[in-house]
Amino acid sequence: MRKSLFVLALFLIGYKLIVCGKNNDGLPILRLVYQHPTPVITIQHRDAKNIKFGFEGGTVVKDGKTYHLFTSEMMDNPIWVKMRLAHWVSTDKTRWKRAATIQTSTGDFTGNDPRAALWSPMVVWDAADNRWNLFYVAYNAAPCTPEQMRLNMNGKIFRSVAKIAGKKGINGPFIDKGIVLQSDSVDSWEGLQGTDSFYPYQVDNKWYAFYGSANTEKMPIEHWLVGYAKSKSSSIAGPWKRCSEINPSKIEKTFIENPIVTKIADGYIVIYDNLVSDAMGWAFSKDGIHWGEGQSLKIQTKDGNWAKDVRTVLGLVPEGNGKYTVFYTGFEQKPDWPRLLTGIGKETCVVGFVEIQIE
Repeated sequence: MRKSLFVLALFLIGYKLIVCGKNNDGLPILRLVYQHPTPVITIQHRDAKNIKFGFEGGTVVKDGKTYHLFTSEMMDNPIWVKMRLAHWVSTDKTRWKRAATIQTSTGDFTGNDPRAALWSPMVVWDAADNRWNLFYVAYNAAPCTPEQMRLNMNGKIFRSVAKIAGKKGINGPFIDKGIVLQSDSVDSWEGLQGTDSFYPYQVDNKWYAFYGSANTEKMPIEHWLVGYAKSKSSSIAGPWKRCSEINPSKIEKTFIENPIVTKIADGYIVIYDNLVSDAMGWAFSKDGIHWGEGQSLKIQTKDGNWAKDVRTVLGLVPEGNGKYTVFYTGFEQKPDWPRLLTGIGKETCVVGFVEIQIE
């Protein structure tokens, strides 16, 4: 949703976006080694018959031989407001089964309900507590105006934990433990959007996180960025504090959304949604704290180019020997942005995957 609105805003003010090659000296090499030619979950799936607009955002983790997808289901109008967070499972990446509903939004479109829209379920393992954690975003929502993009606003980050200890707890249920970040003490670059994503990752015994926001109270929107937060304790539970002295991140200057961090042999890689319609964004850090400039990796090729716009990448799933699976969502048809801004749409997002090698 957010990239769609931001691209529209850039179009309205006449920006031209140019994707240039970059010198990758000193960086890992990411290579696309396989693109699955078709989506693997669509609204035609037998478990998706009540999902009108498809899927966007979330994360995929692998436990043993099972892939676990936690995603936002766009159930009905208002599009991007009437939502459901869900858990899907697969053992071969192509055949999926819907396992559970985690949360359902109210779909309230008056601006009064703080849980009108639910987004971005991010699952993170906490070894210290021997439990899975699930972070997600809850918004107020109201129709947009020419001056403000109010469709989802005042985002707050909730933390839930698995009721059952151990890796098997990933199957739920998840119990809400309260808000970990919200718009109560914001940095100057943040805006009406509130906190629109949150992904914690561990560096040694400390927890850091990327979180996102945008100044949607101004049209056209100037930027959609991410900042850093840090747990003030050694616990993923927090309390969490913005790293205001270094925010926002310099990975991207204009648009970055839904970053997910993975530890690799030589450091850390973050992958994210950028403004390139056939690619994912990525950046590298040796220490997990200081990040280089953003790069792009094309994941939609001419053969099997089913996505008209790559939406959210759902994380790097390690497969061994430097090989990773990247699940992602994408629009099957070109979106009608002005219509979508009203909260009414017909476009669908579906789930596909590629395999990449990191060297």
